[in-house]
Amino acid sequence: MGDRWHVEVDRSLCIGSAQCLHHAREAFRLGTGRQSRPVTPDTDAGEHILTAAENCPVEAITLTPAGSGEAVFPPEE
Repeated sequence: MGDRWHVEVDRSLCIGSAQCLHHAREAFRLGTGRQSRPVTPDTDAGEHILTAAENCPVEAITLTPAGSGEAVFPPEE
C-alpha cells in the first residue's frame, strides 16, 4: 500500500447504507439521495478507509494509490 490513496464512490452502486460513515466518519459524507462521497478524494492511506471499503455491501468504494491505476480495493481478480 502507498502513503496516499485516491478514493472514489460509484454513485450508480451506492445504496446509502452508511457503512462507510460507521468505519471512517471523517473520510466520507452522505449527499443528496443518501449517496456517499469522499470528503477528500486524495487522502492519506489508512486502515479505517480500507475497512470502510471492505464493508460496503455493494463494493461501491474503490481505492487506488494516488497517481496509479493499481487497485488496492477491490482487489483485481
